[in-house]
Amino acid sequence: MAGNLVARSIHDLTAAAWFGGSLMGAIGLNGATAVAKDPAERTRLSSLGWKKWAPYQTAAFGAHFLSGLAVMWENKGRMAKQDGVTRLSVYKSVVTLAGAAVTLYAGLQGAKVDKLAAEGAKGATEPKPGASEELRSAQQQLKILQWTIPVFAGWVVVLGAKHGEMQRPKNVLKGLVR
Repeated sequence: MAGNLVARSIHDLTAAAWFGGSLMGAIGLNGATAVAKDPAERTRLSSLGWKKWAPYQTAAFGAHFLSGLAVMWENKGRMAKQDGVTRLSVYKSVVTLAGAAVTLYAGLQGAKVDKLAAEGAKGATEPKPGASEELRSAQQQLKILQWTIPVFAGWVVVLGAKHGEMQRPKNVLKGLVR
């Protein structure tokens, strides 16, 4: 257990940070900024909050990736011998990379919203009538992405739990390739 505890903990905690941070941003930050009195402040404040979170999110992704490699290295024997472990590892990696790509794309759309914050808005992801097409498009995409990101992050957490279940002795025995 000791050989894998630190890497597994970092791997799980960074996935939890991704999940929790994305939900807090969508519900708390974007929700709170929607009630700012000045319409220009709504997108500006939301952008500031997301910019403050971005370095931590980036660090979490990096730590998640590195700890995932460590966990895979530690489990290379199980991956070779236990049916389903490699398949689940590949599946989880694909989901993680897709979620990371969606998160990066959301950041790019957020940068567009930040650049156009002076136009004002109903909310962080709700354009006001008369908004430029660039701002409207970015906000409409962010409205969807802000809920897509926690779905990916939660999916990664669930797949991590599935990996944990596969390590139960009865499941290891059942999955050993004969």
